[in-house]
Amino acid sequence: MLKQTILSDYRRCGINKISFWMIVKTFIVMPNPGLKFLTILRLTQYFRRRNRPLFYFFFLWLRNLKVKYGFDISYRTQIGEGFYIGHFGNVVIHGDTIIGDNCNISQGITFGVSNAGAAIGVPKIGNNVFVGPGACIFGNITIGNHVTIGANAVVTENVPDFHTIVSPKTAIINKDLSSFYIHNSDI
Repeated sequence: MLKQTILSDYRRCGINKISFWMIVKTFIVMPNPGLKFLTILRLTQYFRRRNRPLFYFFFLWLRNLKVKYGFDISYRTQIGEGFYIGHFGNVVIHGDTIIGDNCNISQGITFGVSNAGAAIGVPKIGNNVFVGPGACIFGNITIGNHVTIGANAVVTENVPDFHTIVSPKTAIINKDLSSFYIHNSDI
């Protein structure tokens, strides 16, 4: 089961066979931050209840990678097979989140808890879901299967299967506010 799950993550990166040299390439020669992190995450999850010394070894390695790559994904998070992290940096996923198979996430995303209102809790993400850069999903909501969430979208309600979410169009204001933000310039 572990080998199949890790292989499914590697397949999403176009790697069909895991060998010693492929691991060396992924971890050292041409590091792939998302794949490296996922491999250690899967090993941490696997050894959590099977072998405490190995669990702590991989847990500490995972903590190091969290800081190094900016992935705040708990080992408690339930992630299906074929998970793909497109770019590293600013990825926050609550530990109680459930993510289905073959999901893609981009940089700057958040799957977070809602502490108030009707949707108190964390999201459940279906299969074959793409989450674009900067997107945020909050609360006890369900994102269906085959859903695309566009860049910078904030999702706080259930999304049915086979739908796409996009953020609102930007507003252009005819007023120069740059002097409030650009300080100590010579111009």
